[in-house]
Amino acid sequence: MQGIRTVSCLSGLRDQFSRLCLAHPNLTRAKGKNLLNYPKLRNPYWFVRKERVKHDDLISRENTQFVQEVLHDKYGVPSLLKGITGYPNAACGAVNAEDLPKVEWNPTLRRTGVIARKIGQYPLWMKNGRKVRTTLLQIVDNHVIKYIPPEEYKPAQKPNMKDLSKWGCLLVGAESVDPTLLTKEYCGLFKDSGVMPKSRLARFIVSPEAQLHPGTPLNVTHFRVGDYVDVRGKTVNRGFQGVMKRWGFSGQPASHGQTKTHRRPGNIGGGGEKGRVWPGKKMPGHMGNRWRVMRGVRILRINTKYNVMWVQGSSICGETNTFVYVFDTLLPLRRYTEAPAFPTHFESADEELPEDIWHESVHNFTEPTITYEPE
Repeated sequence: MQGIRTVSCLSGLRDQFSRLCLAHPNLTRAKGKNLLNYPKLRNPYWFVRKERVKHDDLISRENTQFVQEVLHDKYGVPSLLKGITGYPNAACGAVNAEDLPKVEWNPTLRRTGVIARKIGQYPLWMKNGRKVRTTLLQIVDNHVIKYIPPEEYKPAQKPNMKDLSKWGCLLVGAESVDPTLLTKEYCGLFKDSGVMPKSRLARFIVSPEAQLHPGTPLNVTHFRVGDYVDVRGKTVNRGFQGVMKRWGFSGQPASHGQTKTHRRPGNIGGGGEKGRVWPGKKMPGHMGNRWRVMRGVRILRINTKYNVMWVQGSSICGETNTFVYVFDTLLPLRRYTEAPAFPTHFESADEELPEDIWHESVHNFTEPTITYEPE
């Protein structure tokens, strides 16, 4: 009897432990609701708070005006710069290419990327009459914030790379913002760089030979027409969707005895010995709001006046006016064969660039379409 009681106790403990499970943070159910939570931005513990608390600080109107005057004296009055509202003195001090060590480019070196804003889609026509769809990306007030050498770059979230000890990191910021709207801790990130606080930050893994000094501007001339780039962005958040919209299922018949199964997936598992749902089964769930990378899209046109480039394709991730990250492609057959602007293109006062630069295969509508030759 003692042995039977021990076996029953062990089986009871085994049943209790089998019911314990660890839920994924993105799949936990909301309190009081029978729906799954949306994926939220969960920053690591070492992130600093960005925005201030929205409450009255008991600052008088005269003090507010004085703070704005100090801000304008240091960074200038907000104005339109290449189509973007910014500050003329966002970066203090001039950065020259002569200050950097001379490095000969080779295909194994990696340059920095830029932060762009997706501003819409536009068609272009090739010289053979074919119409292509393109996406417009505007590089919004990019400056280098900080360079971290390989011996000091110890990220908390390690990227998927074999050997991280030989790569450095460049911190790039985009879109200058009023520092009075930010916290003291977040503004401290830009204290030693001489750059005005930015609303968007991104880290790019670069070669040590491609380092840049803080305050270096990054414009659309960082790339050339005809280059292949990778664009990383977050897909549109569609929420909870069924299998027809999420996976493209055709659904079931609309008649002949079908009842409330027109948009259902049908059978989801086999019977018999393998009577279970296999992992990876396409089922209803949350759609979108995930980071994706478009590899090897080509630049067909560049506008140097407004820092806009036309990249081929209409499937760039994200909604209009969202930020994306643009960098040199990692596809082996579409990498650079000739030296690009390394480590970046430095604009000079004597250099005059055309406003629009077109690819040789794209038709320029400012040129005549019909020409007559003498017989």
